[in-house]
Amino acid sequence: MKAEFHAIDMETWPRAQTYNYFTEMVTTTTYSITVTLDVTILRHILKSKKIKFFPTYLYLITRSIGKQQEFRMALQDGVLGYWDYLTPYYPVLHDDKTITFICTEYNEDFRIFYKNCVADMEHYQKSHGIMSVKAASNNYIIASIPWFSFNSLSMHLQNANNYYAPIFESGGFTEKDGETTMPLSITVNHAAIDGYHIKVFLEELKNTLNHPEKWL
Repeated sequence: MKAEFHAIDMETWPRAQTYNYFTEMVTTTTYSITVTLDVTILRHILKSKKIKFFPTYLYLITRSIGKQQEFRMALQDGVLGYWDYLTPYYPVLHDDKTITFICTEYNEDFRIFYKNCVADMEHYQKSHGIMSVKAASNNYIIASIPWFSFNSLSMHLQNANNYYAPIFESGGFTEKDGETTMPLSITVNHAAIDGYHIKVFLEELKNTLNHPEKWL
């Protein structure tokens, strides 16, 4: 399956005025938000089924951002539009502690995506070079810092005013009183994504985290 790009009609697009404001009147348009997610149910289910957390995390974020056009915005050859779906572009950690960013094509079927993701991670384990693997045109950046938790994390992108895909960074787990939580940093471009859209995304994500029977 190949993602298709759909051009936006600026004459009829409801957010055209907002987009023009943030691209023409504001110098810095990106902002970051950090939230704490309850992953107690998800961790329990994954452990019982011996399923890896990281590929599942990639799937759930990709699935959730697919529900809103605003999270799939992009510029292609100077044309503003959106993709059918996005493909996660994520780092693989090597034995020498360097990383290589790789892509795994999104599939709505969790079992297919999980199998392909695990295979990709194993395949590129020895392929060094941070960007030696070509990124898909419909990619978005997602990563994890599993060694510690954090209260806030901000991404500062240079010359990124025309980059509209979201960026995600999760942190380590915290266990307290029988609950497991995880921080998630979300960096977006205000020209494409407002706070309301993040709210809708988080509602969708929390629903999938708490109801794995719907997709697992």
